[in-house]
Amino acid sequence: MKFSRIGFSRLWSTAALAATLTLAACQGDFANRADAPIPPQTVALMSEKGVDPESPMLIRAYKKESELEIWKMRADGRYVHLKTFPMCRWSGQLGPKTREGDRQVPEGFYSITPAQMNPNSNYYLSFNVGYPNQLDRALGHTGGTIMVHGACSSAGCFSMTDAQIAEIYAIARTSFAGGQRAIQMQSYPFRMTPENLAKHRLDQNMAFWKQLKEGNDHFEVTQKEPRVAFCGRRYVFNAAPGDGQNMDVNAACPTLKHNPEVALAVAEKADEDNRKVAELADSGVKPVRLVYQDGGQHPSFSSRVAEVSRPETLAPPAEIALDEHAAKTANATSQLAAKAPVVSPALAMSAAAHHAAEAPDAVTRALAPDAHRNMSAIAEDVETTGAIKKANAKKNATATAAKKPGATPAH
Repeated sequence: MKFSRIGFSRLWSTAALAATLTLAACQGDFANRADAPIPPQTVALMSEKGVDPESPMLIRAYKKESELEIWKMRADGRYVHLKTFPMCRWSGQLGPKTREGDRQVPEGFYSITPAQMNPNSNYYLSFNVGYPNQLDRALGHTGGTIMVHGACSSAGCFSMTDAQIAEIYAIARTSFAGGQRAIQMQSYPFRMTPENLAKHRLDQNMAFWKQLKEGNDHFEVTQKEPRVAFCGRRYVFNAAPGDGQNMDVNAACPTLKHNPEVALAVAEKADEDNRKVAELADSGVKPVRLVYQDGGQHPSFSSRVAEVSRPETLAPPAEIALDEHAAKTANATSQLAAKAPVVSPALAMSAAAHHAAEAPDAVTRALAPDAHRNMSAIAEDVETTGAIKKANAKKNATATAAKKPGATPAH
């Protein structure tokens, strides 16, 4: 087929125009990702829940269950659960993030501000969760740039699908537009249920997880965002320092004031959960530690393994059985040591020296904890013992000889 010069020119112009329009459409789509509206179905769900798109939001994430929840505030200031998004990928193990490059998804309470939203992310869309927080830094934890993002790839991040992050981003953007200054993100190793607490009761991270559970209980009791503060190198929730004192993450906690009704409700919930944990332990629930190859994902993504990062590491975690008897023995020993009187090295040495001075034998006196003791006492005692043995041997030999016929008595 032959084309005239004019015909070819027109064909080229048409193709170039189509390519230009396609490129512009792609660029426009990329540029408008951050401005995409909340899906109509989600807006309808908000209406059913009695909340507005512009009302404040709160995020709760659970690593073991691989779920991320969105909560929205009602007019009375209480939060209501809006949606649960299955998590496409998280990395590392259960437990807090402590250093750069450990692939750990952080655990704790974090704050997301408008400045942390990234509309130009390489992972479709993303926002920074705010790790490290003040407590992380006080504990010497390193690393940063921990995001909630798309692309289903994680090296310490909360990874979602592109469609999921587009919706979550739109909800957050609209909440900021409504006046919210910061979104609280609560990140947990697992749902703080008695069943999970019983199963993980001997995990090395349990002391830290109990702090997170306290914040969890404040939220579940009040359905309001807990006020987060730090002192004594730990989390403090819904508390204010008394007598005009300040809270310092590295200093001992001052006298704290609490709402008595809230404090009572939280304490009652904690007592009830502890009772259930004890019942589960007595009924035979064994303590374990879960060991992942490298994090996990929600079961709903099991058929889409090819889309995620490091799919070869997504085997179910191994359950390592923990020895409860050994743990109880170690705990009892530590408690006994804590109750014992504190004795300084100087006092211990003085008491031992006094005891040794009253000892009847030279060896005990010589081994007394005296920096200037004379070790010759041991040699003298050994020599004396040897002399006695020789004398006894000679005496016995003489007595034996005296009993023989014709022997001359010794004088």
